[in-house]
Order: sequence, then C-alpha cells, then structure tokens
Amino acid sequence: MDFDESYDVVVVGGGNAGFSAAVTAAQSGARVCLVEKAPIEDAGGNTFYTAAAFRCCFDGLQDLLPNLFQADGTKGLPQDLVDKIEMTPYTKADFHADINRVTKGRADPVLAEILVDNSRDAVQWLMDNGARFVLSFNRQAFFVDGKYKFWGGMVMNMAGQGKELFKFHLHAARQHNVVIHFSSPAIDLITNPTTNEVVGVKVFRDGKFRTIGARGGVILASGGFQASPALRAQYLGPGWDLAHVRGSKYNTGDGHAMAKKLGARPEGNYSGCHSVAWDANSPRASGNPTLTNQYTKSGYPLGIMVNIDGKRFVDEGFDLRNFTYAVFGKEILKQPQGIAFQIWDAEGGKLLREEEYADDVTTNLRAETLDELADILLTKGLKSKRQFLETIAEFNEACKSFQRERPETKFDPSVKDGMSTQGRERSLHIGKTNWATPIEKGPFRAVEVTCGITFTFGGLGVTAAAEVVSEVTGTKIDGLWCAGELLGGLFWDNYPGGSGLTMGTVMGRIAGREAAERARAKA
Repeated sequence: MDFDESYDVVVVGGGNAGFSAAVTAAQSGARVCLVEKAPIEDAGGNTFYTAAAFRCCFDGLQDLLPNLFQADGTKGLPQDLVDKIEMTPYTKADFHADINRVTKGRADPVLAEILVDNSRDAVQWLMDNGARFVLSFNRQAFFVDGKYKFWGGMVMNMAGQGKELFKFHLHAARQHNVVIHFSSPAIDLITNPTTNEVVGVKVFRDGKFRTIGARGGVILASGGFQASPALRAQYLGPGWDLAHVRGSKYNTGDGHAMAKKLGARPEGNYSGCHSVAWDANSPRASGNPTLTNQYTKSGYPLGIMVNIDGKRFVDEGFDLRNFTYAVFGKEILKQPQGIAFQIWDAEGGKLLREEEYADDVTTNLRAETLDELADILLTKGLKSKRQFLETIAEFNEACKSFQRERPETKFDPSVKDGMSTQGRERSLHIGKTNWATPIEKGPFRAVEVTCGITFTFGGLGVTAAAEVVSEVTGTKIDGLWCAGELLGGLFWDNYPGGSGLTMGTVMGRIAGREAAERARAKA
C-alpha cells in the first residue's frame, strides 16, 4: 500500500502513555511517529494537568533515595531531612490489596498483576531517562510529632508536576528521533484488505487528509471520552454532561470510535469514571493550563461537606484521601445543582494545602462565627441556614460523645486514626469514620465545589501484551495496541491514587516493545 509517510510504529496520542510507548519503541530500534490531535501549545493530554504522582512498589525510603531530587533541582536529600522521614515499604501485596479494595474486586486480575509487577521498573525507567522525582511532602505526608509521616502508599511525584512531565516526555522523544505531528487528529485506522491487520492511520494535518504507514502497527493512546458531554451523558448517565472537565478538551473518545470500526471489544466500567471535588469556579469544558491540578479540592477529610440543603452526604473519612478523592466528584454531582460546600474550623484549616486552597487559587469564604458563615453561604446557594447549623451542631456533639467514650483515640491525619462520630451513645445517619473533630473554633472557612471529571474507565479489551482484542473472534487484532486511559478493565468505580499514570507507562512500554518487535519481524 502507498502512504504519504511510513514508519515502523505509529502512536496516536501524546500523553504519558503515548510518549512512553513511542520512546520505548524507539529505544527498541524502531522508526516512530507520534500524532497528536492538539496543537503544541495545548498538548500533553491529561498528563499536563496531573500532579504527576506515580504509585509503585518500593522497599522503603532507602530504595528511593538514590533517585530523588529536592524541589530546587538538587539531587539527593540532606541527612537532617532524611532523619525526619517516616515511610514504610509499599509491597506488591499492599498494592494488590489496595486495587482489590477500591475496585471491590472487579479489577481484571491479569491487568492488576501487570501493573503491580511492573510498577517499580516503570518508574525507574522514567528516572533513568531523566525524569526528576521528588517526595510528595505536601500531598502525601503530614508533619506529626517531629516526623514527616507518609501515608497511603504513594510517596513520589514528578518535580514540576504534569507540566514538567510533559516537557520531559517531549524532550525524551526528540532525543530518540521520534517524529511528532501536532494538530494532527487521527481519523481512521488503515487495514490491509487481505489480512485485516492494521497497517497505518489516516490523519488530518495542514488542511489535508494524509495516510501514515506503520510496518509494526499502531498504538492507540488517545485517552478516554471524558471531554465529550454527549458521550458522558450516554455512558455515565443523566447529568454527567454538566460535569466540569479537569484536563484535556481533546479527549473525546476518538480511539474508542476508530477501534470500534474494526470490531474491537469494549471492556471495563463504561458507567464509571475518575471524578473529584473540583473548584466550582473552574472552567467547564477543559482544565486551566496555568492552575492545572490546583483546582482539586481534597481537604475534605479535615472537615465536612454539605450540599445546598445544608446536609452532609458522604463519610468524608472512610479511607485515606488518595483512595476516596476519585469517587467523591460523583457524589457531589448527585447533589442538588451538582454543588457542595467544604467546611472547616480554624484547626482543620491549618492543615489545608496551599496549592489547592490559597486565596489566589480559590475563593475562600471566611467568617468568625458559624452563623456568619451560614449567611455568606446563603448568597452562594445554600437554601437553609437552620439545617446547616443543625448539621454542624449534630456533627459536633457526635464527635464529642465519641471522644468522651474513647479518650485514648487521638487525631492523626497520617493514618486512619479511628476518630469517629459513631459511638455507643450517639451516632449519625452518615458517620465520619476517621478524623472526626468538632467544627467549633473560629474563624471558619468554606469553599464551593462541584464535580470535576478526570478520565473514563470504559475502554478497549487487551491481551497481556497490550494487543487490542476483537469482540467477534476473541483474539488479538493484528497490528493494534492500546495503552493509557483507553485501556479498559482495570479500574472500576474507583482507583488507587497515582496508579493511572503508572499503568500508562507500564502498558505504553509493553506496547512499544511489542510493536517494534513486530516491525523487525516484518522487515
């Protein structure tokens, strides 16, 4: 077949998964082309908008130290800081347990095993290729009793977060001579009419339709369909067209559509997604390229959330934040008008992260008394001042009752501390399982939040080698791979924070190696 351009491997999508695939294929000796729908000034996919946190197994702090950087770019950590860090190993058993718990046992066991077993190597590959990782002091640790206590198993992120992760990938791809075409949306996959194998991709670039050949095959890494209001409403359900988009506006299900034409098997939780408590004053249709992930509002474990009726609607402390934040957006969307208010007193407010709650990031509503705070919230949509004040009064009394019964229980935000509202004498219809302390010390603070959707969980079925599977034959579609948010079957309803980027690199690398090997075999 004749093509306008020809390569060994073509990758569709320029986020973390796509670039991981492209660079790995190039390192395996392939001539690689990556096509990206967005223009370069708006590129990076959802990767650009992330905190660039990667969850991986590790054998404790000493396992990570040789590869860590400080925030100023200096490699290595000073000993006096190391001495203040309390961090336990994160084992394969821990990772598996977290996946099984948050997905309620629905995660594909083969994909889960691939993620867990390859997680440390994937992060090391990024490090070895120049990615600078820092410890997530501000996201995953609290300073308690003179120690930085890390919690939740995820301890690292890329220095500079998603913006720098995209820059790193772009630099690595150019170093490995990957040809990159921005402003080049993929329109269709090209197959051999005799063998039905995928041999290339049709794109729209510079005002023309062009064909790009791929001797080894095509890797789809074009993300989910979260930026399409129509597809959100179709698959996630009524009201989801109203959710705010956290990241790239270009992730509109293109990979799903192209693969569907070839009979690819849909796989996974099509009615599910990753969605968070998100600043209500954020843009609706795409993320903000300046503030990116700072619109996340993950301080709810330190206080409570109420809807516009003044009622709590979730257990804000049922698990550590990085195991709950991806599901609470959905719960907020269910509330009247799809908004809620996060509430703290002076004590809880002290522990909020500045990157999410500083005055130049969000609109903090402050008052010296709860009565005054309620009056402010009435101007923001709160319907019942009386109900709001009753909710907090009942919450406070339940906290105090529990503390009288269990005086030995102490507040510790770095662990599930058991500080609850659910005592013998008094309990709430919707309890708070951990970190339940009275909201009674002024000044008080509130932030208005809505649902921010990150990515969708429904995608394509794949083999252990990242090959897309046919719905008709149940076997692989020759020459077609998939990685990143387009992959289905791993995450259901929820996910362990930081595992999405890790899986993108893991499966991207597998797909890149496999496609490069197929190109060599066909040479």
